[in-house]
Amino acid sequence: MKKNFLITTGGSGGHVIPACILYEHLREDYNVIISTDKRGLKYFDKDLSQLEIINMPKLNNIFFLPFNIFFIFFLFIKSIILLNRNKIDKIFSTGGYMSLPIILAAKFLRKDIYLIEPNQVLGRANKFFLRSCRKIFCYTDKLLNFPENQKKKIIKIFPLVKKYIYELQSSSNSNDKIKLLVVGGSQGAKIFDNDLKNAIVNISKHIPLKIIHQTSKKNIPLLNDFYLKNDIENEIFNFEKNIAVMINQTDICITRAGASTLAELSFLNVPFIAVPLPTSKDNHQFENANFYRNNDCCWIIEENLFEKTIEKTLKHILEKKIDYLNKKRNLKKLNYQNTWINVNQKILNNINEN
Repeated sequence: MKKNFLITTGGSGGHVIPACILYEHLREDYNVIISTDKRGLKYFDKDLSQLEIINMPKLNNIFFLPFNIFFIFFLFIKSIILLNRNKIDKIFSTGGYMSLPIILAAKFLRKDIYLIEPNQVLGRANKFFLRSCRKIFCYTDKLLNFPENQKKKIIKIFPLVKKYIYELQSSSNSNDKIKLLVVGGSQGAKIFDNDLKNAIVNISKHIPLKIIHQTSKKNIPLLNDFYLKNDIENEIFNFEKNIAVMINQTDICITRAGASTLAELSFLNVPFIAVPLPTSKDNHQFENANFYRNNDCCWIIEENLFEKTIEKTLKHILEKKIDYLNKKRNLKKLNYQNTWINVNQKILNNINEN
């Protein structure tokens, strides 16, 4: 009889995407349920039936503290019922405050708890529950803010990427245009929408470009018109479920530094210019990008320098390709042992240990 596992996640794609990939790794051997808040629902496939809603409130308003304490207790009881009703054996959390009721219930019921940390900085929720977990799956054994006395719990795995990405064939550029992917999230990154356009126009006068640009829905017509008026081939989109297919067809990417996006770029050997979000908690986006920079796989531009330096940086990369090709080789070296089977076995072996 298969054991029953639960993955708790929610909030942003940075939490939900690793949870969905973990679900794919576990579901053939176990019965797996995912709990999420309502914000996380948009990142799931509509046909995923094993979903439970634990809609944890935000904890950033002190005036709602009494109400939040009461509501957390209510969700704690709801989580206990959920775990008991489904006879859950093990719980996995991708971090975030959304996991609080489930993890508290798991502690109360003395269930095995496993954490997943996709960033290069230990998240606050994961740090809070670190003493209670059996193991924590990380992409590095040198996580920032990680307590020295808990390091024996770290299980280092390759960055989690979706199964279909392993099956993508290496794409070669069939024409002489450089394909530049700009990824700012489905809400768009204003800095990419506003401060990048003129640089692209100037570069396109000397180097043929095709721009694949992610932006907000309302901004799609504006960007499309701008690029067409300047005779730049373009593809503007808001959300693409299988964005790795686009990544696989591009030569270089300008992106924020979420762990999942960088993992896909890295695995598909696409060098990137990272512009970390300066307001990310504990500056984790910078540290995510810095991991790849330390392995000579990418470039980093700080947001406050982006407008002044992006054109010069892009020109240097596209005109003098030695650095670009070196980074592409380093990405390949970084991922040469990253296979679905290797990651799957590493996870299963460690959760099956007594």
